[in-house]
Amino acid sequence: MSSRRPQGEGSVYRLPDGRWRGVVDLGWHGGKRRRKYITRGTQAEVVRELRRLTAAAEAGRLPIERAPTLGQWLERYLDEVAASSVRPSTLRRYRQELRLYIAPALGKVPLDKLKPSQVSDFYRSQLLHLSPGSVRRLHALLRRSLAIAVRWQLIPWNPVTAVDPPSLTSVEVHPFDAKEARLFLAAASGDRFQARWLIAVSLALRQGEVLGLAWRDIDLDQRVLAVRQTLQYRPGDGFHLVAPKTARSRRIVPLPDAVVDALKLRREQQETDRLAAGVEFWEDWGLVFTTRFGTPLSPRNDYRDFQRLVGAAGLRHVRLHDLRHTAASLMLAQGVSPRVVMEILGHSQISVTMNTYSHVTPASSRKAVALVEGLLFEGHSEFE
Repeated sequence: MSSRRPQGEGSVYRLPDGRWRGVVDLGWHGGKRRRKYITRGTQAEVVRELRRLTAAAEAGRLPIERAPTLGQWLERYLDEVAASSVRPSTLRRYRQELRLYIAPALGKVPLDKLKPSQVSDFYRSQLLHLSPGSVRRLHALLRRSLAIAVRWQLIPWNPVTAVDPPSLTSVEVHPFDAKEARLFLAAASGDRFQARWLIAVSLALRQGEVLGLAWRDIDLDQRVLAVRQTLQYRPGDGFHLVAPKTARSRRIVPLPDAVVDALKLRREQQETDRLAAGVEFWEDWGLVFTTRFGTPLSPRNDYRDFQRLVGAAGLRHVRLHDLRHTAASLMLAQGVSPRVVMEILGHSQISVTMNTYSHVTPASSRKAVALVEGLLFEGHSEFE
């Protein structure tokens, strides 16, 4: 067959390199004739695609204007969609990911030309300097933003859905053991914020959840607290109390006696601070853990207090978030059901709990198996 393109729209012809090409006429728009060219390996593939595109054009579902580049689309997505649906801190992270990673590699690719192979190559290149978790976050941003592009009929399908993100390896946590936890709490005994550290080690609240804890969310008579908000600090914009990230993060947690006693003492200390500051200088946020003037505690200062206590106890360095891991690990080591631990932690899925604390759960699993063995073969369990 001749390589010269036959006259007439909708024609299919063979290219010199052996591939096949077809064209769909989109009519006149803005004084210009618009056409869309389709190139595939076989004539049958081109014909099928032409039929699909022709039907879409007749139904008004085929974009007339040229698609934006991926970088242009992501900027629009962040401004028009994400800005009204995610936290400011998350939006800042999205913009940073676009600027540092996505735009330099894929930003100039036309949205309707982006191929799964390009996305896959992008992930492999990023794994040279980013963790699998970080690349998975890039994948999530691309997948969500292109899903909106499909919904807005800018592209016919989402190529990111054809690419698997890198596997997330199990997270290694290095919490305090029971002896270390006791030494840490001994160093915090008598501290102005002793209750803060008791809550972290025994109830596994995140830093933002503890610092955002309000007195109205604590019932000392019923011995429970409710996690309903978290404290965020935004550079240049100050402190903000925001809703927890997920529905599961909103939870009711029972209070042990030691925490109840420490919170009662904390309430007395705060009342002393309020009287000392006076009405003119006291700023009432209603929070449990505040400065001497009622304002929220800075997460940075909170971390410094943590480091100070770790040093005073002579303990190895761990992350502040490892106090949460400490609480979870101690619960599991004592045989608490992983599902109960999941509820206390506010995890959305039990798989998150099991994967994070896989180093603890085998002991509990062995105990459970031993109990069943004892029932089936009485007197024969080596674990009795």
